[in-house]
Amino acid sequence: MDTFTRMRTFVEVVEAGGFSAAARKLGRSKALISKYVKELEDELGARLMNRTTRRLSLTELGQAYFRDAGEILQRVDDLQDMVRERHGEPTGLLRVAAPRTFGDSTLGKAIMDFVVANPAIRLDLRLDDRFVDLIDEGFDCAIRVSELSDSSLIARKLADYRFATVVHPDLAALHGLPDTPDDLTRLPCIIDSNLRNRFNWRFLVDGIRQTVPVSGRVEVNSPSAVRLAVLAGLGFGSVPYKMVEDDIAAGRLKIVLSEFELGAANIYVVYPHRRHLSAKIRAFVDFMADWFQKNGDECSSGPANPASEAIEPL
Repeated sequence: MDTFTRMRTFVEVVEAGGFSAAARKLGRSKALISKYVKELEDELGARLMNRTTRRLSLTELGQAYFRDAGEILQRVDDLQDMVRERHGEPTGLLRVAAPRTFGDSTLGKAIMDFVVANPAIRLDLRLDDRFVDLIDEGFDCAIRVSELSDSSLIARKLADYRFATVVHPDLAALHGLPDTPDDLTRLPCIIDSNLRNRFNWRFLVDGIRQTVPVSGRVEVNSPSAVRLAVLAGLGFGSVPYKMVEDDIAAGRLKIVLSEFELGAANIYVVYPHRRHLSAKIRAFVDFMADWFQKNGDECSSGPANPASEAIEPL
């Protein structure tokens, strides 16, 4: 048994959260997985894990080993992928993070189309509305709907994504409609905790970007929950237009402050800056750009802008 196999088994146990979960993922017995980790600890002469019947935790040395082992294994995988890809199609494991709400619909279809088109790719797709740390959490790339600010990432724009400020008609009758963005400061709003500036909504006033402080008694962590809260008459909400398009058409919700909309947000595919980009990531980025250029109208109220051909550092 080689050290790399033991190391990979240890990393899988930590990422899976336990021996049983890792055994299911790797298709091996729990006893064998435990044996590999024990052999690794014996080889290193150090305890990496504290085991109890209820939970598993890393020792201080185990935390350091897990971090560095993950980087080493990623470099080995990238090297193997590079060699294989020079003789054929993109191959290997691709770990992608994406927003849950978007990933359950349009984005999910785009990613699955990529997997169908690349049979040698194995996909690990994690849907989460929070911003993941690509490097610390070991992702190859992520899809983000926002304005990006992390200069350590490379981004490629895929499409536009319109947001709208909406309200339930009953709440509008109770509080009145805002005439300007500043009026929102005195009105109940639904706060999406995933947004970096969740208590400050941005609008375009006389051609100038303006930040408006908002508040409310409901705070949630997904656009879908914002929509439900607005439908319940609990406050004004800022949500992706496509999510509430049917509600608006049916009269369940009303758009407000449309003349002050900042414009469409952007959908990006982002990945860590690497001097030698693996072919699987390059293939994914190119495929997504092409897919959204052809299907961008599924994301916004109209056709999306063509995806930029340039790869720009943020």
